[in-house]
Amino acid sequence: MELIDVTFLSPVALLLLRISVGMVFFSSGKSHATNPKERGESMGMPASAAMVLGITEMLAAVSIILGIFTQVGAILIMITMLGAIYKKIFEWKTGFYAEEGFGWHYDVIFFIAAFIILTTNGGLYTIY
Repeated sequence: MELIDVTFLSPVALLLLRISVGMVFFSSGKSHATNPKERGESMGMPASAAMVLGITEMLAAVSIILGIFTQVGAILIMITMLGAIYKKIFEWKTGFYAEEGFGWHYDVIFFIAAFIILTTNGGLYTIY
């Protein structure tokens, strides 16, 4: 039983989800792209890989926010999050909730948000 029917707000909810996910990944990508050496070292990867990751995150973010090739942007975010989850679990031995820094709970949330964007094609308010 639903308390009130707010399904008419679904397109707005998906737009807000896209904007918030896009803002987080654009900011993260910009940090990787402008400081690739430092960011690469903190993640255990070469500066060139951090630069590629940053550019990928920024392109995915713009795609998701603007609603242009939204599913492609969502897939890029999902792949990025799978990589982060893998690194945290198997290489860094980080728990779901880490005592220091971020656990991989954060990455799961963004993976699922991107999955929702993928499966809904970003909702009603997209360009392509």
